[in-house]
Amino acid sequence: MDMTFKGAAKRLDDIDLPKLGALIGVGEDELHAFIDVETRGSGFDPQGRPIILFERHKFYQYVPAAKRTQAVNAGLANKTPGGYGKESEQYGKLLKAIAIDRQAALYSCSWGLAQVMGFNHKLAGYDTVEAMVAAFMADEEAHLQAAVTFILNTHIDDELRAHNWAGFAFGYNGANYRINAYDTKLAEAYRKWSRIKDTPQAAPPAPAKPTPAPKPATPPDASQRLPPPAAKQGFWAKLFAFILKLLGRKGK
Repeated sequence: MDMTFKGAAKRLDDIDLPKLGALIGVGEDELHAFIDVETRGSGFDPQGRPIILFERHKFYQYVPAAKRTQAVNAGLANKTPGGYGKESEQYGKLLKAIAIDRQAALYSCSWGLAQVMGFNHKLAGYDTVEAMVAAFMADEEAHLQAAVTFILNTHIDDELRAHNWAGFAFGYNGANYRINAYDTKLAEAYRKWSRIKDTPQAAPPAPAKPTPAPKPATPPDASQRLPPPAAKQGFWAKLFAFILKLLGRKGK
């Protein structure tokens, strides 16, 4: 995996939202609201890296016990949440944490457009956290696909379809969702997007016109039939001459 965390950084296509929303029975308004609240609508930072949030309490949880003191002394691990810092500081923290323990560091970040936690990679459809991060470096569609897979695997798609924002917020962000009024923000964002016209679905291509069958050949006109073969023409000429000869003799 590229340790610059830079890949193709492809943005969402217009069709990605309705296409992925259909997998869980929601429209693009619900997904727009979800994305707005998680990352303000962008999955990449100005340098083209997936947006992350390094969470020190998760690093404390996942770093091996033998390395925990080192992580705490470096200011990268703590039992309690908080101390997130600025967005511009997140990759600096991640790289320092990787120097202590690579997997624990990747596990301890929320990644991309939908802020999927690294330790949730299996629920998001990836065998390893590194595979998930590599996919996220390439394309925002992978970010949203991972979120949709997580929503399905944690059975909170019902809450999203019903616009039960508190229930969805609890399932996606945990019991502390109330601290940041996550449910209220979702409801407000949904109201905003529901007033905006949805992306039109692309019309399917028109079927190709069938090639007309060739017309049957016109049979030759009887009046234009070929003359009889030369051999037959000679026989009748000789017969006619012989008859004339006989008639001539009788007339003498």
